[in-house]
Amino acid sequence: MAASTDVVMYFKVMFSDIAPARPRGFSLLEMVVAVAILGMSLAALYQAAGGATRIAMIDQKMAYGVELARSLLANYAMVPLTGLNEAGETEGGFAWQVVAAPVTLQEGSPLAQGSLQQINVAVRWRDGDRERQVALESVVAGREEPD
Repeated sequence: MAASTDVVMYFKVMFSDIAPARPRGFSLLEMVVAVAILGMSLAALYQAAGGATRIAMIDQKMAYGVELARSLLANYAMVPLTGLNEAGETEGGFAWQVVAAPVTLQEGSPLAQGSLQQINVAVRWRDGDRERQVALESVVAGREEPD
């Protein structure tokens, strides 16, 4: 009987350090949850990148509109004494309008009528379904028209 208890003791000692068999890897449910989380994360990143691209395009068009308005204001730094009303459109779809009218001077002013002109420059463009606009106002010099 001593021999059989020795064998049993041998097997108990030998296999006592081995943990019970556990399944290895991930279960199907864990994999489905991981893929769902990954999908939601990628969708959020895609939307953020798309939003940043749209904002960059809006900013680019706004910067172009502002520069066009500033350029028109510099181009019409002197206007006829009677005023001005001109409009046009760029190839990129930016419509512009320049309107100048004489500033009303007080009686007894040493300046000639029309020598100061209130000028308004407006630039409009479509951005998707929205219409955007930049408007600048200033006072410029009036000049007599050459004959």
